[in-house]
Amino acid sequence: MSNSSDSLFIKICGLKTEQDVDTAVEAGADAIGFVFSASPRRVDAATAARLSRRVPEHVLTVGVFRDEPLDDVRSLATDSGIRAVQLHGPEDRAYYDDLAGGGWTLIRAAAFGGSVPRCGEYGEDMLLLDSPVPGSGIAWDWAGKPLAPAGERWLLAGGLTPENVRAAVAATDPWGVDVSSGVEQSRGVKDHALITDFIEAARAGN
Repeated sequence: MSNSSDSLFIKICGLKTEQDVDTAVEAGADAIGFVFSASPRRVDAATAARLSRRVPEHVLTVGVFRDEPLDDVRSLATDSGIRAVQLHGPEDRAYYDDLAGGGWTLIRAAAFGGSVPRCGEYGEDMLLLDSPVPGSGIAWDWAGKPLAPAGERWLLAGGLTPENVRAAVAATDPWGVDVSSGVEQSRGVKDHALITDFIEAARAGN
């Protein structure tokens, strides 16, 4: 999970098959995400555990949750063997504090709005900054926005594709980027060529 100052951290999310995982790892992803909440990308704990065993130690395995009871998150994270928990929802600081003792890297997903979230406000290790309509896969106007300061561990998300990721990185200078629908051939089905193209484009000139 190392990330040097000259290397963009890249997370490919919503993976469901062995080939999805192998492609992302071979293309140079730093993290891969498994969705446990309601979604066409949803997998169960057993599938995530099986896929996680294919992932080398230097690549972070992330479980994605939305509005889940704390006990369910803890149980799924334990049973699947993932190393990071990503939360989309109204969870408060106490929720994060409770998970902090489990040894997982914590990622807080927040929608861009009137005020800019800062990494660490809830004790999280990373911040994922999504579009004002999170999970929509629709690109948003990130240019010129007062986003998180350089050096903070934050990932830009929301409508990124192989075609626009380089411009998005140049405009916002994020620590990392996250993509799901932007590398799919149809809803919930990854396109392996697009995964490779996205990672190459994101790191072009990096």
